[in-house]
Amino acid sequence: MEQRPNIILIITEQHRGDCLSIDGHPVLLTPNMDTIGGSGARFTRAYSSCPTCIAARRSILSGQYPVTHGMVGYRDGVEWKDAPVTLPGALSAAGYHTMHVGRSMHQTPSRKRYGFDHMVINDDYTEWLERKAPERGGWFGSGCRNNDYTAYPWPMEDYLHQTNWTVEQALEFLKKRDPSMPYFLNLSFIAAHPPLQPPAPYFDRYMRTGVPVPYIGDWATPPLDKGLGLDAGDTAAQLEGEKLLSARAGYYGLINHLDDQLRRILNGISNPADLKNTIVMLVSDHGEMLGDHYRWHKIMPYEGAARIPFMLRAPAHFDIKGGTVLDEVVCLADVMPTLLDMAGVEVPETVEGHSLLPLMQGKGEAVRDYLHIEHAPVHQSLTDGKEKFVWLVADGTEQFFDLENDPHELHDAISDPDKQDRIAFWREAMIKELTGRPEGFTDGKQLIAGCPYSPVLPHALPDASSRVGDRM
Repeated sequence: MEQRPNIILIITEQHRGDCLSIDGHPVLLTPNMDTIGGSGARFTRAYSSCPTCIAARRSILSGQYPVTHGMVGYRDGVEWKDAPVTLPGALSAAGYHTMHVGRSMHQTPSRKRYGFDHMVINDDYTEWLERKAPERGGWFGSGCRNNDYTAYPWPMEDYLHQTNWTVEQALEFLKKRDPSMPYFLNLSFIAAHPPLQPPAPYFDRYMRTGVPVPYIGDWATPPLDKGLGLDAGDTAAQLEGEKLLSARAGYYGLINHLDDQLRRILNGISNPADLKNTIVMLVSDHGEMLGDHYRWHKIMPYEGAARIPFMLRAPAHFDIKGGTVLDEVVCLADVMPTLLDMAGVEVPETVEGHSLLPLMQGKGEAVRDYLHIEHAPVHQSLTDGKEKFVWLVADGTEQFFDLENDPHELHDAISDPDKQDRIAFWREAMIKELTGRPEGFTDGKQLIAGCPYSPVLPHALPDASSRVGDRM
């Protein structure tokens, strides 16, 4: 058997699938991320099954879909007490040195390890920043908040930025890790999640070069008075002029800055031998609407919020040809079985995702016909990467998008005469998908609107005293 490979799993935050140079973005620079996909395999139709942080990260940890692990929306403070065997747990048991660095996996309590041997998380960064610059007001000292579309250049020295700190912690681990065993490094960034405050050169770059305007569908309704008077953290706003330019420049700047910092990891992981035997995978937990269809933040089923980067490069013996581009629909539940398969570690029976190794080697068939995407209390959606069916739970509104011919969802084809057969197919698939759900979404014959839709399914609620949060 080949020596087990080292594994670096890079998780960006709130990172749109189209925000990569290699995906055709017109202005954003991501040469180091591009190298991962360009020297390995890149999935162009990867989605977050529940486009929000806690649920998405449970899927990464467990290889399970949201309906199984029970978090189908956003609710903070709910401990995952009956978690199955996790990705780091399986690797640790197989002899890996497992380390989590950076933005936590957003579970409760934040320091619960879920199989990691060691963790250095954002709580540590917050304490470190306070010690280094006690007079600067911390991470939010500029006035930009963690769910705002307001933007401002990072007001401190670059080395104090969370992205830089995360890379420093990763390099420290790579220098001091146990050299007698392979390692699994889960490298987790807060970028490109707000606050939108990259270091000034990155902010200035996109203020100067300009940014593309948001995609606005013929079905989208602008907020009243363009959203004036709403809180900057509201999910609906019609930004224009410099407000729009600065928000998007701040977002792109965070990604560009993160990309440059990644080079410090990828350029010499810890020694030349490691480079020959290290898998590098990059994914994000979900995307960001970024003004598309007058929406900001995540949770929605539309491409901006739901489609994510998903790419991997591997040592030569895995026989994954550089420049492999795949359009099969994949999701975060596939991360765990793929990495375990490549590590030669048995995949637990609790895993529902699929190993993508055969696909990347050009030997396998599509791992699923379609993907179920949901987020309480808003929507239930299905996509095969070519079409998308959306059902808004509160009032029963349906939407249908032909992604092959309309990749930016500019036209809602739900009433188009030539699409009715396809819509009927997807509606029936949705009924089958939701049959047996505790909310009562269907009687087996039709979809039933207006059902209560909690972010945590009953089997995942440990007790009735769980603290409820409403900010993501």
